[in-house]
Amino acid sequence: MIKVDFHCHTHYSSDSLQTPAQLVKTARNKGLQKVVVTDHNSILGALEAKQIAPDLVIIGEEVKTSEGELLAVFVSEKVPKGLDPMEAIQRLKAQNAFISVSHPFDFTRSGWKLETLKKLAPYFDAIEIFNARCLLLKQNQLAVEFAHLYNLPGTAGTDAHLSAELGRTVTVLPSFSNTDELRSAIREATYQTHLSPYWVHFGSMAAHFIKKLIPNKQVPILNKG
Repeated sequence: MIKVDFHCHTHYSSDSLQTPAQLVKTARNKGLQKVVVTDHNSILGALEAKQIAPDLVIIGEEVKTSEGELLAVFVSEKVPKGLDPMEAIQRLKAQNAFISVSHPFDFTRSGWKLETLKKLAPYFDAIEIFNARCLLLKQNQLAVEFAHLYNLPGTAGTDAHLSAELGRTVTVLPSFSNTDELRSAIREATYQTHLSPYWVHFGSMAAHFIKKLIPNKQVPILNKG
């Protein structure tokens, strides 16, 4: 059984200053066996991190659709922002990516309509049933209930934008090396979960502000692990 953080970001996301190298170092220090790097509408951070630690890093992407966000694992080609959800899913399936849904019931970040989620449920491989950045436990509980209703397994992750967050929530499951193996392994998953403190959101806001002031800013401040 291995510990996996299924949701984390690098400075290739607009609201993070965490470098790929720093993410890799922190993940190793915290005893993670795998991390899925899921930058917003980019796989560049994941590719860079995987060059540093091919045994540790899985290339993913958090894909912003015209409604909510998809959380994709084993991505080989970036899916652009703003597509209709079904088109985004089709593009991910064409590259045999594993498709989950980011924080589907977090009303402050989701954007998903319940009717859309119901319609798309047959195309999902999983639902993110615990996102450590949700402000309320109820938001994750609703995701658990939806997953049970549609017989979908769950992923759990920190949604870490800062190094201090990484590994606080993990999915524990059998080892896997590709999408098909993950589809099987995720059915045996258990979870170690902790909500992140509220202040991590201010870290993301600060990163976004710094990048607005100083384009291409990549200094990993606010990221002490």
